[in-house]
Amino acid sequence: MIVLSCKNIHKNYGIDVILKNITFNINQGENVGLVGPNGAGKSTLFKIINKQLEPDSGDIFIDKNKKVGYLSQHLSLQSENSIYNEVLYVFKDLLNLENKLTKLEDEMNKPYDASNKDYHNKIIKDYTTYSELYTNRGGYTYKAEINKVLKGLGFLEEDYLKPINILSGGQKTRVSLCKLLLSNPDILLLDEPTNHLDLDAIEWLEEYLISYKGTILVISHDRFFLDSITNKTFELSNGYMECYNGSYTQYIELKKKAYEEKLKAYKLQQSELNRQEEIIERYRSFNREKSIRAAESRQKALDKIERLEAPIKEKKITRMKFPTQIKSGNDILHVENLSKSYGDKILFQNLSLDIKRGERTALIGENGRGKTTLFKILMDKVKNDEGICVLGKNVFIGYYDQEQSNLEPEKTVLDEIWDDFPKLTTTEVRNALAAFLFTGDDVFKKISTLSGGEKCRINILKLMLSKSNFLLLDEPTNHLDIMSREALEDAILNYDGTVLVISHDRYFLNKVIEKIHELNIDGIKTYLGNYSYYIEKKKNPLRFEEDEEFEGKTKTQIKQEKKKKREAQQLEKQKKLKMKTLEQSISDLEGQIEELQNQLCLEEVYSNPKKSEEIRKDLSDCEDQLEKFYEEWENMV
Repeated sequence: MIVLSCKNIHKNYGIDVILKNITFNINQGENVGLVGPNGAGKSTLFKIINKQLEPDSGDIFIDKNKKVGYLSQHLSLQSENSIYNEVLYVFKDLLNLENKLTKLEDEMNKPYDASNKDYHNKIIKDYTTYSELYTNRGGYTYKAEINKVLKGLGFLEEDYLKPINILSGGQKTRVSLCKLLLSNPDILLLDEPTNHLDLDAIEWLEEYLISYKGTILVISHDRFFLDSITNKTFELSNGYMECYNGSYTQYIELKKKAYEEKLKAYKLQQSELNRQEEIIERYRSFNREKSIRAAESRQKALDKIERLEAPIKEKKITRMKFPTQIKSGNDILHVENLSKSYGDKILFQNLSLDIKRGERTALIGENGRGKTTLFKILMDKVKNDEGICVLGKNVFIGYYDQEQSNLEPEKTVLDEIWDDFPKLTTTEVRNALAAFLFTGDDVFKKISTLSGGEKCRINILKLMLSKSNFLLLDEPTNHLDIMSREALEDAILNYDGTVLVISHDRYFLNKVIEKIHELNIDGIKTYLGNYSYYIEKKKNPLRFEEDEEFEGKTKTQIKQEKKKKREAQQLEKQKKLKMKTLEQSISDLEGQIEELQNQLCLEEVYSNPKKSEEIRKDLSDCEDQLEKFYEEWENMV
């Protein structure tokens, strides 16, 4: 059953055409991912669906029985309420029912007045009706649901009483997401819901949405997230929409095939059109009445053919590379027993870390644990409380700041780059900007007018031009569209320097990272693999032990050590078998000694000197053997 439908939606902003004839249907229960480059109009389409904007033309159908809930990417939640009371407001109808039930209970507790029988009956009837309604609407479970969602999205119980107006922008967004999920709309419109969430919260949200009974339309650049929750993908690009049946990874394959098929059809048609035009030209060259009529006839047929457009190749960042000017020493960073607190809040303590040249490592951990603070300590912008932090020889840091605080709002794009790299020529600066999709008059835009993704690209370009050999990247994929993320991933994979990155982008962590450092209050725990390895290792700590044991060794060394390990295991197995046999022999011998001792106590034995002597001799032999067995056993333990 169709719950949401758009037909021929068109939207302009001045002379810029944002949406062109957007048409699609979404059925009940479908989870749809909306993808496309930054500025393609995804958020504009959401606002049109949510009736915050009017389309210039076209029709929208939303099932009148369905409630729509919308989480915007840019929120300005203002409230004097505490976090808990703000979220509790979602259940105002239940709170009103609670008040009614309380008042009815007070009336029912009053002495019964036989002369007012009808009134008492009405009170009982109303109480029964409201009680059933309260139960059916989740009156006995909504507080547990509030706790579940708040904790799932990263709020602690001590946060519940914090007023909304002192929260950061990211925290306000999480409160809004809590309210939206608890309101349980039939159609969820989510614009970048994983922004401002740590990895635990993102994974919790995935599980929540996978089991969600409504319909979901989500804008996201988080490819791992899209693969987890979506079964359909809409791509918005150059004003047009293409619909694909499948998750993000499936969409990539389907899109590639569709492009190849369109390109093949276009080339075939162009080839046929050229052939027909050559035939027409040949007929005309004969300059005879019959041949001229044939040429005209073919030309008319040719003019009626509907021409296929060449499929558009996406604009991509083609030259994202991170060159290094100087090769560093092998030891990049040594951190020992580092601690940092702010007042009573301990971020981390006893933190020790070593990074070697060429490593691509990630720093992960809950929000507020001090990951960015650690980066600032490494750059000597923040002082640590205890411990040491030493950079290696010829190490030059390049820092990517997720807050973009190093950009000057009033500068133009061109000046922002040129002022930092004054030795570059105009052509070199313009070429560098063009590689990052800033062409023509784009270079004269003020930084303050740029989107989040455009500011990210400026900072990545500055990082590239710095030629640093140790990159500290703080959430580098935030605000980047998927194409830019892929370009960044390829650049890091081809980088000959060293990388330490803070990221919640699991797709990115899987593709480029070789080692993960998990930051907690007591320091760092290291996992020798990508994100999927880290997750598997957390679930099953005994897996991959052999891989970790041979980390950093040559194939010959690994082969020799594996052979030694197999031989040692075989010897250990033989030893255990021998000990088991020896312990059984000891047990049997002790039983035999006990039996002989019992026989010596029998009258028919001790009254017979010969028989008694034989048993004593057997007993002495058994005791001597037992002593040898014990000595052998002690040497094996």
